[in-house]
Amino acid sequence: MKKILFCCHGNICRSTMAQYVMQYLVDQRGLTDCFYIDSAATSREEIGSRPHRGTQQKLREVGIPCGDHRAVQMTRQDYEKYDYLIGMDIWNIRNMTRIAGGDPEEKIHKLLDFTERKGDIADPWYTGNFDETYVDVREGCEALLAYILSQR
Repeated sequence: MKKILFCCHGNICRSTMAQYVMQYLVDQRGLTDCFYIDSAATSREEIGSRPHRGTQQKLREVGIPCGDHRAVQMTRQDYEKYDYLIGMDIWNIRNMTRIAGGDPEEKIHKLLDFTERKGDIADPWYTGNFDETYVDVREGCEALLAYILSQR
């Protein structure tokens, strides 16, 4: 079983979107039992909050179920628990590496690093553009899933 933790600043926009998109992709391929997928924040600002209404609305628009996730903060123990810890931007990666106490097993990656157009996924909390975020998250999740499946 592959375990994936998606992380962003508050765990209400990008990381929860990635969690549900990846779960949808995995479920559509009949691989549900092969993956454990969750998400977390690098900050404490939104702990206990539900996914942002913009994330919920975008997922509804594209027919992807959005569960009742509540924001939690990444912990040092998550580094041992997960095979892949996936951040959305360079600041997430820095904070994830700090929380984990380093990345000796090279488990921490940016989501778009699995695509041909590497880079950061803009935070819709600031941009208000959940459509653009969804396009990036979907592309990143599809590429990450293809990468993981190619490693089998």
